This record gives sequence, C-alpha cells and structure tokens, in this order.
Amino acid sequence: MKITEFLKHNFKHFNAAALIDAAEGYKTHLDNNGKMMVTLAGAMSTAELGISLAEMIRQDKVQIITCTGANLEEDVFNLVAHDYYERIPNYRDLSPEEEQDLLNRHMNRVTDTCIPEMEAMRRIEDVILEEWMRADQAGEAFFPHEFFYKILLSGKMDESFQIDPKNSWLLEAAKKNLPIIVPGWEDSTLGNMYAGHVISGDIKNVHTVRSGIEYMMFLAQWYTENATEDSKVGFFQIGGGIAGDFPICVVPMLHQDLQRDNVPLWGYFCQISDSTTSYGSYSGAVPNEKITWGKLGLDTPKYIIESDATIVAPLVFAIVLDQ
Repeated sequence: MKITEFLKHNFKHFNAAALIDAAEGYKTHLDNNGKMMVTLAGAMSTAELGISLAEMIRQDKVQIITCTGANLEEDVFNLVAHDYYERIPNYRDLSPEEEQDLLNRHMNRVTDTCIPEMEAMRRIEDVILEEWMRADQAGEAFFPHEFFYKILLSGKMDESFQIDPKNSWLLEAAKKNLPIIVPGWEDSTLGNMYAGHVISGDIKNVHTVRSGIEYMMFLAQWYTENATEDSKVGFFQIGGGIAGDFPICVVPMLHQDLQRDNVPLWGYFCQISDSTTSYGSYSGAVPNEKITWGKLGLDTPKYIIESDATIVAPLVFAIVLDQ
C-alpha cells in the first residue's frame, strides 16, 4: 500500500483529517497554477526534513523558501558531519553535570540530537569565511543563502559529504537557484561567527552579508512579479516564529505601505504547529486572525494542523508527491 493510500484510509478525524485536507489543498493550489512558499522554523534541518523537502524541490512543488538562519546552516552541518552527530534518546533525564560534559566535548544539543562543533560548525566556518572575505575585499555583498549556494556549488566540499546529497534540501535549492528568505540571520551560529569576524577586523564592511530589510525588499519584488490572480502564491508554514511572521507580512506591506492595488492576498495557508492558542501568541493564532491584518482573505483555503511538524510535514509532502 502506498503511503498516500494508507493515510487516506486511516486518517479520518481531528488533526489526522486536517493533515489530509491540507495536503489535498496544497495539491489543488498547485494544480490551479499556483506557487508555494514553505517556511521552516524550529530545528527542521536537524530533524532531517531534507529527506522529503529535497524531493519536493526537485519536483517543483516549492517555489520559494523562508527559513531561520539555524535551518539554513544546519542542513549543511548535517551534510558534512552526519557521522559525528550523537543521538541522546534519554535527553529528558540528563543532569546538569551531563549537559556540562556535552559542552566540554563540544557537542551542542538540540533536543535528542547533538551537533558536533568542530566537525560541523567550524568546518563550515572555515569554508564560508573565504567567501565572506573574498566578497568583502571585492566590495561585493550577497545574501546569507547566496554564500551557501557558492560553497555548495563550488564542489570544494563534495568529498566531505556524509549523507546522500539528494537528501540535502539546501543543495537541491542551490541547483535550482531557488529564492530563499532568511530573516534574522544574525540569530544563528554562523551569524554570530560573522559578527566576530567583523569585530576582529577580518571583514571590514559589516554589509558584506546583506540584511533582513533587503530580504523584505527582495521578497516584495519577487511577490509582485510572481503573484497574480491566475497564479497565486500559497503559504505552507512549519512552526511559528520569524520564519512565518516575516514573509507573510509582505502582502499588507505592499497594500498598506506602498499603496499598491491589484496585489493578490496569499492564495493558500497552512500552519503545522504545536503552539497552544492563547492571548497574544501569534504562533498560536488561528488563520482567521490573519484576515484582520490583510494577509488572508475570506475565501483563502486555510488549514491548521496542531501536531509535531517532524511527523506531519513528511506525510503531507508524501501526499503532495503522490508517494
């Protein structure tokens, strides 16, 4: 039995039914000539979402991605250092002393998974620093994801790959030159390292890596060129936070701040979230609240799946891919 057949046979009610509805809505949106933005919050790359997301990119089921700086870099960390990762299934039982021992071994824990600092973070720092400094000396500036595209497509790291490269979503995105928005990139390991290199003088111009404001300007242009009444852009949000909050605001900005007419609202919306709906929690806000902010319309297909995205997202993708 195919995954899709199994899900449709068994997932009949509650969040399970919402998963089916959202996946079918995703397919309908694409079938109607729509485009889709996928946003990645949390630690989706360390959760190895690339196994399914890379295939979505290959099959043109995703046209643009917004992600945190952590998700941008952690896909590459996993690509080059997977063999050195350690899984801690009993992470809930760790004592402070055991956590300190992980620190002493340079193992940075993300829930049940430890990222090795020297094999992952420092290895990538060495490679990307060369690109930062080259651009800085040439008076050039690029977005954070563009620097990653450069090092991935250069081939200089190919011999370091420790997973099948087809499971790296960022490598697949680089091959297609997929637009990526990375708001708040400075809130990441490499963002911190970049700040350090600016402070130490290795990089002279802090603007060698372009900013979040420039990302919003880029997104405004991309959305204007790609969103039409005949080809609307959908919004598939994994988790909450800045990865979702930042890009969804481009539509009210175009309407309200730039006073542009005939800009379509987002044509589809789904959020996978385990955030409890509560007072003032935007990550837990139901989709209808976005109507009041000029992001979604009365007729926009809206779905919310209240569950663990590491479980739900690959299943939704499986249905979209007809697996």
